[in-house]
Amino acid sequence: MTKSGKLQVIASRIARCKECKAGKSGLPVPGEGNPDADIVFLGEAPGKNEAATGRPFIGRSGQLLRKHIREAGLTEEDVYITSPVKYLPDRGTPTKQDIRHGKIHLSEQLAVINPKIIVLLGATAVYAMLERTEPIMKSHGTIIKEGERTYFITLHPAAVIRFPKYAPLMRQDFEKLASLIS
Repeated sequence: MTKSGKLQVIASRIARCKECKAGKSGLPVPGEGNPDADIVFLGEAPGKNEAATGRPFIGRSGQLLRKHIREAGLTEEDVYITSPVKYLPDRGTPTKQDIRHGKIHLSEQLAVINPKIIVLLGATAVYAMLERTEPIMKSHGTIIKEGERTYFITLHPAAVIRFPKYAPLMRQDFEKLASLIS
């Protein structure tokens, strides 16, 4: 089976998963992009736009993320974009239990894609992959190697939209990411 086929099987499991849906609404948002991507961008959970369409990062945060991806010299077709939590949480922020459960499906996806770098967009992504909390304002721009994986920490685009003074930090992080991948 192709990588695309394997990712589709995982997406079907997500769509049927009762635990993924508990306390959440909308369509499943398994992720999208290149199944052979060298870089995966990992967010938090779908927002309202994403839950309505089943596509990740298509709202204001997504527009900002996709702009930075292009400025880093990549195209959306080069990367894979997803989140550990695959449905819109009814309470806004996903719980640690939501994140830990979502990591089951996420780990399967990452095993198929096998990226060289996973870009962790904010604290939820860091918790999902590194199983610890990390002060993002101190650790953004950091490269972490754990086991076979390389992680790059940056701010979640929603934080930059909410606090525009952080925009230069995210821009610097993506410049560093661009030099890392070239």
